[in-house]
Amino acid sequence: MNATGLRITLGLVSVVGLVALWWLYVALTGVPPYVLPRPEVVGAEIVRLFASGSIWPHLAHTLGVLLAGFAIGSVAGALLGCVLAKAPRVERVVGPYLFFFQTAPKIALAPLFILWFGLGLASQLVLVVSLVFFPVMVGALLGMHSVPARLRDLAGILKMTPIQRLRLVELPSAVPELFAGLKVAAVQATIGAILSEWMSGDSGLGYLMVFASTTYRTPLLFAMVLLTALLGIVLYQSLALIERRLLSWR
Repeated sequence: MNATGLRITLGLVSVVGLVALWWLYVALTGVPPYVLPRPEVVGAEIVRLFASGSIWPHLAHTLGVLLAGFAIGSVAGALLGCVLAKAPRVERVVGPYLFFFQTAPKIALAPLFILWFGLGLASQLVLVVSLVFFPVMVGALLGMHSVPARLRDLAGILKMTPIQRLRLVELPSAVPELFAGLKVAAVQATIGAILSEWMSGDSGLGYLMVFASTTYRTPLLFAMVLLTALLGIVLYQSLALIERRLLSWR
């Protein structure tokens, strides 16, 4: 069995084992279903949602906010990281303010975003972008700073222009650190999309979580948690696959 097959097998075994432990815990302890439903009840709820088609508008809304916020935050973060790496004086001036903004808890900033941008899509996108921006910027900045000295010397010997140096030397060398930031940002984007729908949404998986919690529909709540986790895993693994393809030469 190759490495990919082994990873898939171990993943399936771990999922089956987790579901089995969940079922045993509910069966042996007699915990009330409104606290922890059985796995088959949650599975039936997921099947019902997809079979009826009621989940699709909510899933599309969350996926749209997630991907749009991730794309905007990633592009903005990567561009600023490259700019700061090429302008150390600007980095020293701007850096402390960026770190201060990052340390502010986003759950506290979410109500401010709603006040500034209103209820709806704009405030949701801003929250996701704010969570994605910083890890991607740091990844790009570290990647640009980690270019080996021998490659910089080679670029000088070949008399490359600044654009050629950036395109042929610095950006390829920064790819590993950049993807490290992107993978962290993928998890953050998923959290941000759900949090934004908690705060100001009238649709989406986060909205369904709030609805299920307030109406004591625990199977629906667990179904939304599982679907949200699956979205984050798919986005993370997609980035990991792209990274492996781009860095196959390593």
